[in-house]
Amino acid sequence: MENGSLSQGEGKDPSAFLSEIIGNSVTVKLNSGVVYKGELQSIDGYMNLALEKCEEYVDGVKKRSYGDAFVRGNNVMYISAD
Repeated sequence: MENGSLSQGEGKDPSAFLSEIIGNSVTVKLNSGVVYKGELQSIDGYMNLALEKCEEYVDGVKKRSYGDAFVRGNNVMYISAD
């Protein structure tokens, strides 16, 4: 924070951000290092999430495509809006 201004993402409630990006493309990185890219369909307070049109990447290489994927929240390292 410089000169009292907020930088991008500062001061924003994470649950508000997540509810804003439902229906958009996201990247989800798991604690194992596996990355899922897809369209966020739902998320709950435990960060359990549902993705549509989902692709799985391991070490940057696409391994699988899924119609729907469900990820348990305790496995999530981060969620990034694309």
